[in-house]
Amino acid sequence: MLNALTGFAVVGLAIIVGFIVGRTGLVGEHGRYVLSRLTFFVLSPFLLFSVLSQADVHMLFSSQLPVAAISAVTVFVLYGLVAGLVLRRTAGAAVIGSLGAGYVNANNIGLPIATYVLGNGAYSAPVILMQLLLFTPVFLVLLDGISTGGMKLGPILGRTARNPMIIGALLGTIVAATGIDLPPIVVEPTQLLADAAIPVLLISFGLSLSGSRVLSTRGTRADVLVASAMKLFLMPAVAWLVGSLVFGMTGAALLAVVVMASLPSAQNVFNYAQRYGVGEVVARDIVFITTVGSVPVLLVVVWLLG
Repeated sequence: MLNALTGFAVVGLAIIVGFIVGRTGLVGEHGRYVLSRLTFFVLSPFLLFSVLSQADVHMLFSSQLPVAAISAVTVFVLYGLVAGLVLRRTAGAAVIGSLGAGYVNANNIGLPIATYVLGNGAYSAPVILMQLLLFTPVFLVLLDGISTGGMKLGPILGRTARNPMIIGALLGTIVAATGIDLPPIVVEPTQLLADAAIPVLLISFGLSLSGSRVLSTRGTRADVLVASAMKLFLMPAVAWLVGSLVFGMTGAALLAVVVMASLPSAQNVFNYAQRYGVGEVVARDIVFITTVGSVPVLLVVVWLLG
């Protein structure tokens, strides 16, 4: 179990470094903005291509995929209803809150947790695939339409199709599905840039924490607490119910889907909020609370099901 905390230690150190960099003003007032755009447009696409291109295609399309999809969609819809009908939030705030409640950190926490807890990092690949090729296009279409003030499907789909993260994920999936053997002259430069994505993204998140306190912004606390509770407790519970009762999963398979559902909200949620200028505080606080809170949740899940 102690080895499972290694992934969190790696993530925590990078966030702390980013926080210190922000507090000392080392990268100036525009540092967070520059790192955010660098991650979104350059580094993350290479990371997604690298992870998905090397994944086992049978693992990518395993029964874990529908369980992960059902649990995520359930949380997306429930939070959207609460945000719209109870909290009376704008469309942009509801979209970011929904992402925070159901879009899991399958990359920089999911990969090490799958490796150390489940014994195979490929367990995170189906979730990465689903999120990047299904959920991300849908939510980016919504955010794009909200930010531009229009929902004309043609232009939105065109911009979404040009999104570098989606392009990277799609190309990686094609390589895995076709079994193309990429030469070292392609793999090694790609891997170099992919390796830079996670630390830069986490440092950018740490920068956002400097000079601010979690749950200190009025008008956002309810959003953060509701989304965090859904992420930490409701989503794993739904995954367990669907996996065991609907798909008849037991043992390692059931443990895998519940562990993946117990992961914290992805830093990409904060990255998207920055990119479209909506819900940054909500996204930052949800990611922080769920990252810390997921540690005891994961330990309990492994203790109960492992």
